[in-house]
Amino acid sequence: HFHPVRRAAALRSFFSFVADREPTAIEQCTQILHVPMKKAPIHAPCYLEPEEVKAILAQPDRSTIEGQRDHVLFSFLYNTGARIQEALDVCPQAIRFDSPNCVRLYGKGRKERLSPLWPETVSLLRSQLMRQPRAADEPIFVNRYGAPLGASGVRFKLAQYVEAAAKITPSLTSKHVTPHSFRHATAVHLVAAGVDVTVIRSWLGHVSLDTTNHYAQANLETKRLALERLESPSRSTKRPSWKQDQSVLAWLDTL
Repeated sequence: HFHPVRRAAALRSFFSFVADREPTAIEQCTQILHVPMKKAPIHAPCYLEPEEVKAILAQPDRSTIEGQRDHVLFSFLYNTGARIQEALDVCPQAIRFDSPNCVRLYGKGRKERLSPLWPETVSLLRSQLMRQPRAADEPIFVNRYGAPLGASGVRFKLAQYVEAAAKITPSLTSKHVTPHSFRHATAVHLVAAGVDVTVIRSWLGHVSLDTTNHYAQANLETKRLALERLESPSRSTKRPSWKQDQSVLAWLDTL
């Protein structure tokens, strides 16, 4: 079955074809082609706050091989903003363990990009490879039998960790968390840190700048909610501190 939007597009294409080939049907085809297409609203992606990420990363039992592997994988996702399959495809030869630390990722269409790594992430990766050694061209993240992890298995394990983390951080209860949520979190937190959206686009391998702009919008919503919790301007004669903060003004200029 076709998605309703795709079905409508197919019908419009068909009647455009008919109008070109059958002059007597032009009037009827024109009426059909003028039926407006329904456009679904594009929602900003749900993303994780830093404390929510921390709560999830604390759940895997790092005394076990699987627990440590999961902790390293989710830490890697948050550091790099990689898509889940990009992370699962990473081999030791893709990582630069010397300074400057980075990883070579292959995105959609095998497009290659470099992502910087935090020293903490590199240390976690070193530890992971000591516990589960891999050849230079073998995927780092594997199951107990040495077979590469699948994305569906990672989603299942993540759901369990999120359920446990929600008992500590209740805000997670209302969020549908997937491996892609770490990618969203990375982008939003980069925006909050003042990184230009075009740089974020390059880092995350976004094809469209519109995708990156979703994160800027999501971050603005966070800032709006934070401002609502502050004292009402009518109750204070002091100039809002953010208007005096050049770093905040510079950040706003990048959006």
